[in-house]
Amino acid sequence: MLDIYSDYLLSSFGQTTATGLSSLTDQEISHDKVSRFLNNKEYGSKELWQTVKPLVRQYEHEDACLIFDDTIVEKPYTDESALVCWHYDHSQGRTVKGINILTAFYHSGQPHQRAPVRLPVMYQLVLKTILYSVLETKKVKRKSDSTKNELMQQMITQAIHNQLVFRYVLADIWFASADNMKFIHQKKKFFIFDMKSNRQAALSAEDREQGNWSRIDELDIPDNTPVKVWLKGVKFPLLLTKQVFTNKNLSTGVRFLVSNDLDLTDDDFTTIYKKRWSVEEYHKSLKQNAAIAKSPTKKMKTQSNHIFASMIAYIKLEKLKLTQHLNHFAIKSKIYISALKAAFKELNAFKQESQLA
Repeated sequence: MLDIYSDYLLSSFGQTTATGLSSLTDQEISHDKVSRFLNNKEYGSKELWQTVKPLVRQYEHEDACLIFDDTIVEKPYTDESALVCWHYDHSQGRTVKGINILTAFYHSGQPHQRAPVRLPVMYQLVLKTILYSVLETKKVKRKSDSTKNELMQQMITQAIHNQLVFRYVLADIWFASADNMKFIHQKKKFFIFDMKSNRQAALSAEDREQGNWSRIDELDIPDNTPVKVWLKGVKFPLLLTKQVFTNKNLSTGVRFLVSNDLDLTDDDFTTIYKKRWSVEEYHKSLKQNAAIAKSPTKKMKTQSNHIFASMIAYIKLEKLKLTQHLNHFAIKSKIYISALKAAFKELNAFKQESQLA
């Protein structure tokens, strides 16, 4: 049923329902059977790793990256629960109602490969199980018993336990805490993080000892040239690069990247951190190609199982990408064109029948 249901998600272009799948199979699979599948076994991160592990082992490489990012599957019309609740969306700058998913995303490319393999290897649904009242407004709100940074550290520990081969951990500014840096360093892995410009740093060990901190955007450092710094809250030295770039609208942008790999060049920073963008493409593919937001399920178990099935659908697309040498959107487009041809053929058959009548 998981195989059939995830195929259904890839084939669908609208809402994905138990009735829809039953109709697609001419009632060979009943509506109740689909509902039982979504309601019975509870799928999660462990089952995802068991599914994706053979493919990962085939393509893993010592220079691979483990990328962390979260996304929100919006559910504005679904009843609120510990799973479906309000989360702050950094891309929109406001809170939205939906399901928040934190993913550990694996990016690995060997020299002989035409394209890297990019796969989710673990994930956590952010559950806000704790209810509390805001004294000023008397409003009841929700919060999780674990922060996303804590979840990230748990997932890194699990990845190492699973003997996943990777060198770098990549994440944006929301995961660039001093605690995460110290944790990853202790695990003998490298990280590259984007950082906010107001982070405090010193250019020498002496300045660090004396507490002479400066904002990193006020440090006298050359552009696009990595410099050794001491970041406030982190005892070991780091490499910081200030990257100045031109946006598509010709405006100038500045980005600060930091790493505990002291041998990186500025080109290394750019090349490796660029891989982080693949997790954004993953989120986009989940939403547009794997129907992650198109299930009207109401219960937490059915909602979480649908999300798991969407990830399985994404993995199927990634396998097809490697064999067909097409990206996910091109594959989905071919499926769409085939569906249109079938619909056009069916319409012509109806027209011929009506003319004969």
